Amino acid sequence: MQTPQRLLLIASPLMRRTPVYDRAAALAKAKGMALHIVAFDYLEGLATAGLVNDQALAVMREGYVRQHREWLESQALSMRRNGVIVTTEVVWVQHPLDEILVHLREQPFAMLIKALEHEPWWMRAMFTSLDIQLLRETRIPLHLVHNASQALPRRILAAVDLSRPEEQYEGFNDQIISEALKLALQCSAQVELLYAYDLGTLYLGVDGSREHSFLFDSNLAQTLHEAQSVAFQALAERNGIAVEHRHMRIGDPAKALALFMDNNEIDVLVMGSYHHHGVGGFIGSTAERVLHRLSSSVLVISPERSQG
Repeated sequence: MQTPQRLLLIASPLMRRTPVYDRAAALAKAKGMALHIVAFDYLEGLATAGLVNDQALAVMREGYVRQHREWLESQALSMRRNGVIVTTEVVWVQHPLDEILVHLREQPFAMLIKALEHEPWWMRAMFTSLDIQLLRETRIPLHLVHNASQALPRRILAAVDLSRPEEQYEGFNDQIISEALKLALQCSAQVELLYAYDLGTLYLGVDGSREHSFLFDSNLAQTLHEAQSVAFQALAERNGIAVEHRHMRIGDPAKALALFMDNNEIDVLVMGSYHHHGVGGFIGSTAERVLHRLSSSVLVISPERSQG
């Protein structure tokens, strides 16, 4: 018998109620799924305290974990009263990423939910945040919640990329739109569809150099834009997106997405992310650049999931 899928909420080590709890509970109820909340605790001062023996340290650590477990249960109580099946767990671990991936491998979760953490630029330059690590490593939908004024989203933006189809997974844009429409149906929300592209990147050679000085050729630029528009309209048409909800923007995709969200009161951005390890190291995606600009939430879809 197949185990029913659940939603997984990664709770902060800080015992503080934030909008991510309300979003996770509301999504669980809307999807008819159970919710599992797990907190990964590790206090550097407590873990390395040198003034107490190992036995006293173990007692202190267990006391902190027990206190956090009781706090999580108090948060789960109101969710259960609202009809959501909720389980809680607290794990003492220094590096949560590995433990999160173990949870995802061992149990059938439909979505990973976590509060989005904005890091200052100097920290991003030195460290890879847990959000970025999850973006790179998870293969189920990743929902990073930020500034969620409502438990359920009301306006959803699906962002697609048709710029270099030879480098993409077949049907991935359709998968992104499908996930956005499914979420909208569950939340009674409106979906907008946006394709933002940088005209300059469409004529890059294999080595990253420009093959043409097309930016100075208005005819070539117009032809290129028309071809992109035809492909975008065909994508929107076969997915049932009404004309008034289709949008195209020329410019840096990360900036265009963030600006569109701010100007249109978007609650959740649904987009894809894929990475590969090249000769020069780990190559990221637009999704990573968008995270640092977002003023609201994002749902990131991995193409590996759409490939089965």
